[in-house]
Amino acid sequence: MIAVEDTVLVLLAAGRSERFGDAHSKLDQPFLSRPLGLHVAVALEDMPFRERIVIVDGCTIDYAAHHFTMMHNDAPDRDMASSVRMGVDRARAHQAAAVLIALADMPRVTAAHIYRLFDAAADLDDQALVASSDGVAPRPPVLVGRGRFEEMLAITGDQGARDLIQSGRHVVTNAAELIDVDTREDLERLRALVHAPEALTRPGSHVLRAADPELRRAAVEDGL
Repeated sequence: MIAVEDTVLVLLAAGRSERFGDAHSKLDQPFLSRPLGLHVAVALEDMPFRERIVIVDGCTIDYAAHHFTMMHNDAPDRDMASSVRMGVDRARAHQAAAVLIALADMPRVTAAHIYRLFDAAADLDDQALVASSDGVAPRPPVLVGRGRFEEMLAITGDQGARDLIQSGRHVVTNAAELIDVDTREDLERLRALVHAPEALTRPGSHVLRAADPELRRAAVEDGL
């Protein structure tokens, strides 16, 4: 059984934000009165991970103040896989039993869901590969046992990570918990969905449009 105390949290925060529309990191954008990229760190701060690692490049969030070891991925061709490899390599060096890989642009993830990933891995030991799912497709957060570290270190490109996640066990949770933010429109819809105060500063942004059926469904499911 994998214990949280033997697991390294790897938070990926080094995306280039190309789809967000400008040179600034989307993770610095305000959401519910704190930076978007800080929500997952705060949500998981009471979980007793062996170490907390964040892979960064570009955002100004002081993750160190939240007990993270900050590692910089400044490769010009960086992608999710390269950041995953950095985090897993660090965890392997520290002889961790597992890594929990989370994305900083998924601000609605909860500790309760992460504990469900650990529960789902109880019979898998070091071969654990447990991903989250909205009931349609698997995605991070992902719990990976050390017996799968070599596979993680061999992945290249975003599709390689997706293929590996697809092969694992999946824990279904509310779609609203797994919303990620890739574009400014995604962020505005999320602000509207949760009635964030930031939505009120942008004319018209507090209205959920009929063209957003997925977010409407997620809102109903989440009781929002």
